[in-house]
Amino acid sequence: MRVTRKGQVTVPKRLRERFGITTETEVEFREDHGRLVLLKKGAATAVAKIRGRIKRLPIGGDVDDYLRLTRRDE
Repeated sequence: MRVTRKGQVTVPKRLRERFGITTETEVEFREDHGRLVLLKKGAATAVAKIRGRIKRLPIGGDVDDYLRLTRRDE
């Protein structure tokens, strides 16, 4: 496997299939004891994408307060 002039590498098809890497998959490189390791970003990434979009619950309290408020009509 070679690195292109643009710094790109191709992950072999058998490895992409084995690890579920698609065109939508986010990956990152990390150094690990002098080696370069490719990591597939997991579910935590999905959470990180929405973190910060929801600033706080509508009433400014915790989840229990919110549930009590929304279930008053039941």
